[in-house]
Amino acid sequence: MTTRGYLGTTPTLAKGVYIDPSAQLIGKVSCAEDVSVWPMAVIRGDVNMIHIGQQSNIQDGSVLHVTHAYSEHPEGFALTIGEQVTVGHNVVLHGCCIGNQCLIGMSSTILDGAVLADQVLLGAGSLVSPGKQLEGGYLWLGNPAKKVRRLNAKELAWFAYSAQHYVNLKNEYLG
Repeated sequence: MTTRGYLGTTPTLAKGVYIDPSAQLIGKVSCAEDVSVWPMAVIRGDVNMIHIGQQSNIQDGSVLHVTHAYSEHPEGFALTIGEQVTVGHNVVLHGCCIGNQCLIGMSSTILDGAVLADQVLLGAGSLVSPGKQLEGGYLWLGNPAKKVRRLNAKELAWFAYSAQHYVNLKNEYLG
């Protein structure tokens, strides 16, 4: 089963969403139009909510989770992903906020309370520490992630290209 409920809440999927049969969506998860979730991804909204914006894609083996409410953080940490976001293979997103048109490189980790502004390119294998804020329009890279340089016009255009590529690919899978 690809989607399943938790304590009476089940994932909601908008028009044109593709969820690979080997992926798992659990609980308070919402996917906007044209989202794609690829093999072996796990999106677990059991103790807080997860929202994935329009035309975003979650690639193979990624894990998306949240943090429950507790005394220090009475709302916990939900996970929100903007529109046209590409989440690379084996990424961990935990209770963070990702802006629009971002690309999260393979095997990166973004932790509780971190915020990526619109148009962040996060290089493969990077770690974004809890609560860190990444300015948009830049390449960030490393462990911990550091601002490397401003993105050029070709790189900025890649965000929309990558998102559209995955919309086209998921449409082929949907047949």
